[in-house]
Formats: sequence, structure tokens, C-alpha cells
Amino acid sequence: MKLITCLYKGEERVGALTEEGVAFLPYPDMNTLIESLPPAAFAVTSTAKPVPLEDVTLLAPIPRPRQDVICLGMNYRDHEKEAAKYDAEAFKKEKPAAVYFSKRVSRAGDPDGDIPRYEGLVERLDYEAELAVIIGKTARNVKAENAGDYVFGYTVLNDVSARDLQTGHKQWYFGKGLDGFTPMGPCILTADETAFPPALDISCAVNGEERQRSNTALLIHGIPEIIEELSAGMTLLPGTIIATGTPAGVGMGFDPPKFLSAGDVVACTIQNVGTLRSTVR
Repeated sequence: MKLITCLYKGEERVGALTEEGVAFLPYPDMNTLIESLPPAAFAVTSTAKPVPLEDVTLLAPIPRPRQDVICLGMNYRDHEKEAAKYDAEAFKKEKPAAVYFSKRVSRAGDPDGDIPRYEGLVERLDYEAELAVIIGKTARNVKAENAGDYVFGYTVLNDVSARDLQTGHKQWYFGKGLDGFTPMGPCILTADETAFPPALDISCAVNGEERQRSNTALLIHGIPEIIEELSAGMTLLPGTIIATGTPAGVGMGFDPPKFLSAGDVVACTIQNVGTLRSTVR
């Protein structure tokens, strides 16, 4: 099942995509739906007649995450190498342990929405296509072999990054947490629709030029490991979003770098989930 948040006649609604269009569901928002629905029970039903997809405006599937997004850095081997080549000091990884950071999100960016340019503040604006995992029930001390039981679904996330702020401050929170730097969508693919852990093609194109292409099976630290490690020391609440990292091909990885400019269109695609398209403004 594919679940969406959308605007319909000026009202924010939660719905499921069907062959006939969008079937609205009796929940006030996606966080409430996730919290109310056990991860294994995806038989969400609606008695309402579906409306055509073209009659709604897609929003980020979780427009207002309850907590900051948890992110993994350098979680594909090829991206780890290109990051170190761009700035060895800033992206040096001395140990094989996972690199975690958080991304501040007061409002997630919508599909077909904008990425703010921040002229005068940001000079090196970059993109990162990522598979985001959405936790479905409270997770604490979860073992890797049981991690799939805690996954509600998956979406596409663009970890937009200001490389100059990221490297200049010697930490990543400011450079990745500016308003509008977390486009997400177009939907949540529920976990029952794909194998666990998922092995899905992931790609990104800028103005039609493919920049990134890989598969989520190539994660250095896989989803079961991530959930086990994080839940050993922190409680992952329903609706928690974990961005699993990006493959090679980001703007800073080219020689010379290919950073984003006003008017650029970034399209991040994950197999079976869909395409998240954003325009730099």
C-alpha cells in the first residue's frame, strides 16, 4: 500500500493510493495513523469514494515529524570515498562504526516543492537521495533479527546539504538542518510491499542528468543493524524517520563540483516508492 498526505479542497488529508485515485482515511494526520496501526496490519480501509489523484496536492507524507530525522553519514562505500576526496579532514572516518547525525525538521518539504537557495548564506548547495525508514511502533532494545517487525514503511528523502556550512562548522547539524532542507515523499510504501531488508534501486537526476545510481542492498550498515544499535540506547517512537545514507554522485563528488543553482530541478527516485522532485528557488 502507498500512503500519502495531501491537500484536498484546502484541507490536509491522509489517504491511500488506489487504482481509482485517493481513498481518504479516518485519521487526522500520518503520525496518528502510524501510531494507531500496528506495522503488520496494513489492511487500511475506507468507505469513501476515491477522488482523482489530480484533484489533490501531494504534501510530504509526514509533514511535521515529531522528532528530528536521524541520519547516517557515508553509509555507501563509494560515497565515503568521494566525500574523503572532497575534504579529507571534514569527512575523515577513522573507525568502521556508523556515523549518526540529526536533521532538524520543523516542516518537511513537499513533493514538487522548493529547495530554498539561501543566497548569501549558502554557496555550495548539494543533494543526497536517500531511502528513509519509518518506525511503526515503539522500539527499545530491538535485536537485528526482529527489526523488520518495527518498520512501518519507506519513503524517499533528499538530504539537502550546505557543504560550506557543513565543513566550515566541523559538524553537520547547521549545514543540513536549514528550513526546507528535508524534502520527502511522494508517499510511504508500507513494509509489506517489499522484502526486508529492502533491495531497491536508488537514483538521482539534476535537470535530467543522472548523477546517482545504486541499490539499497549496498548499505554499509544495514537497516537491521541500525535499528538494533540505535534502540539499544534510545527509544524510537512511532513515526521516527531514519535516513539511511546516500550513494556516490553528489555534487561535491565531481571534479569540479556540481553544486545546485537557482532553477535546478532535482529528482530523487527509489524503486517501487516513486520520485521526489524539487526545484531550487
